[in-house]
Amino acid sequence: MMKPANFKTITKFFLIWAVLFFISGCGTAYYATMEKLGKEKRHILIDNVEDVQESQTKAREEFKDALTKIKELYSFDGGDLEAFYNNLKDSYEECDSRADQIENRINDVEQVAGDLFKEWEQEITQINDARLKNSSKRSLRDAKTKYQKLETIMNTSTKGMYPVLDKLKDYVLYLKHNLNAKAVGSLSSEVVSIETDVTRLIKDMTASIEEAQNFIKNF
Repeated sequence: MMKPANFKTITKFFLIWAVLFFISGCGTAYYATMEKLGKEKRHILIDNVEDVQESQTKAREEFKDALTKIKELYSFDGGDLEAFYNNLKDSYEECDSRADQIENRINDVEQVAGDLFKEWEQEITQINDARLKNSSKRSLRDAKTKYQKLETIMNTSTKGMYPVLDKLKDYVLYLKHNLNAKAVGSLSSEVVSIETDVTRLIKDMTASIEEAQNFIKNF
């Protein structure tokens, strides 16, 4: 009779295998469907990079808007503090949601890129002509170099979102708990710190957006 511990281990292994098989099967079916529509993995990769570029362009403006709201602390004159809090909260939630979207879209890019390069490597082994095979290998190396540069820049800009989001969340929660002029005064001293982070983030996002455009143009 199988021991319960062994049964649990085997069951867990089977479930993991089943999930991986299902995911792999879905991916294969997706690529097959897209190929019938005339889209190879290369085209899908470019589409996904464009999606990241679009999200980062929107995020750049949303983080700028959040910084503008934070800067209003300097000139706050005792007006509607709750309205100010709600506006800042909306900005934070918008930026946080956009960060999740960017992460998901970068994951899509990485998945398709990995599948594309794996397929490319496998297909090279099927080329008999030495000259053509070497040429294809060089093209693959060049494509990987371009992609790795893009991936590094995209991930750098993505990581830069989280220190800003953490500070925005701190400010939102602090204001929620302390809706008074004293709280506003306490946060005013934090403006320089978050402004530095947002400025760096916008610079990184701009670099990522531009590199994505370069990749789309030359890949």
